[in-house]
Amino acid sequence: MTSVRICSVDDIAKGEVIAVTVDDTPLAVVHCEDGSFHAVHDECSHAAIPLSEGEVDGCTLECWLHGSRFDLRTGKPTGPPATEPVPVYSVEVRDGDIYVNLSEESK
Repeated sequence: MTSVRICSVDDIAKGEVIAVTVDDTPLAVVHCEDGSFHAVHDECSHAAIPLSEGEVDGCTLECWLHGSRFDLRTGKPTGPPATEPVPVYSVEVRDGDIYVNLSEESK
């Protein structure tokens, strides 16, 4: 699969997250406070809650229900109750637009 355009970089303010669906895959696309962009599967691995409804803190995203935080670079939880990582997808910024490649899961 080739990269899919999500939106303009100007559509997501620093520290914000948007929910999008690409090929039936729900994504949380985040503009971290350091200026980087990340995309993760938009569902907490502990409970079926959209991560896009949570808070961005640095380069982590918090699930609002139980407070699990996920490192957006790796998908790994940084503390309980979640113990399983969420899938992280390759993000590229080209010509002011954000692209995500679902076939390239970041490790």
